[in-house]
Amino acid sequence: MKKAIQLIDQDLTRFEEYFSKAVKSNVPLLDRIMQYIVKRKGKQMRPMFVLLSAKLGGEITTTTYRAASLVELLHTATLVHDDVVDESTERRGFFSINALWKNKVAVLVGDYLLSKGLLLSLNNNDYKILQILSEAVRQMSEGELLQIEKARNLNLSEEVYFSIIKGKTASLLSSACAAGASTTFCEEKNIEKMQQFGEKVGMAFQIKDDLFDYSAENIGKPTGNDIKEKKLTLPLIYTLNNCAPTLRKKIIYIVKNENRDPEKVGFVINAVKNAGGIDYATKKMLNFRDEALALLHEFSVSEIRDALEDLVRYTTDREY
Repeated sequence: MKKAIQLIDQDLTRFEEYFSKAVKSNVPLLDRIMQYIVKRKGKQMRPMFVLLSAKLGGEITTTTYRAASLVELLHTATLVHDDVVDESTERRGFFSINALWKNKVAVLVGDYLLSKGLLLSLNNNDYKILQILSEAVRQMSEGELLQIEKARNLNLSEEVYFSIIKGKTASLLSSACAAGASTTFCEEKNIEKMQQFGEKVGMAFQIKDDLFDYSAENIGKPTGNDIKEKKLTLPLIYTLNNCAPTLRKKIIYIVKNENRDPEKVGFVINAVKNAGGIDYATKKMLNFRDEALALLHEFSVSEIRDALEDLVRYTTDREY
């Protein structure tokens, strides 16, 4: 990721200025919360993908910075709402908005961020970018609802799992790449190619996140959290589809009824590891990564392409 940051270091600084202005409010409480959010932003991978995707096609413009700001506004809004839905009190090692200001305020903050993003595009006639990102919001909502629906019976196929993560995670990264590309590329086929590239990276990114749930490392969120929330991710889906019926029955019972018992959760984690669920999910993740790189390599060799490849590899090699 260092190569990517070096190439767009100044662009990231300018993006941060755009983002800080975009979230500013005249309401004291809201402004305090916005400052809290700005100071605790994550690795900013999505804005980086926007900026690099744009640079692949030409020089970054003010429209590119607005696209990156819109992506980050929408992403932050979904994180705030997700913490409310998941009843999570932590985000990236810090207290979540709902933990500090309660659910009602957190929901309104998420709505505010969404509206600021929409207005940022509308006020500048960035209709193409708005269309791309609005489609992502639709897919993200559908992905989350599909996951909630399927979690009830704990009978999830790989096909449905991939549909879920395509919507809830990959769609935003896909749109980030397409939005960035749309500010510099003239040919629609290149924008579509970057959209497909982003989707593949997003799929790999989410599987990596799911694998963290089976890690003993301190990654900023509780290990085994997906099990506690009855979320069926790829390592567990593979295990349930390939283990003995008695073990499958026991795992399902634990996930349904004993998912808050650390010892029982530990049993499920070990069962997944022993069944090869981790290795299988890792293989699928790397397949998506390689498909993304194959699309990227259809563009001419350049330091920007190398930086994007570096960023893609980081998504699957990261330790948190």
